[in-house]
Amino acid sequence: MSSLSFLNIGEKAEVVEIKTEKGRGCGKKEKHICHVEDMGLRIGNVVEVLNNEGQGPLVVKVNESRIAIGRDMAMKIMVKRIEE
Repeated sequence: MSSLSFLNIGEKAEVVEIKTEKGRGCGKKEKHICHVEDMGLRIGNVVEVLNNEGQGPLVVKVNESRIAIGRDMAMKIMVKRIEE
């Protein structure tokens, strides 16, 4: 298991966890987590990295959507690589 931000372009992975502060849900501090889930990035979904240049936002494909995710948020999304 690793952070989404450590995947290379073209790698696919399954989302296994979105880290939040203990005991927090979709309150004020975790609003960005809810936003990511609203965009389709949920536990169990498969993502493919389309762009990760080591700085700035990552671009991932989820289902048929492309999503840009800030690096800080990408660090909180834990994934399991899918070997093809």
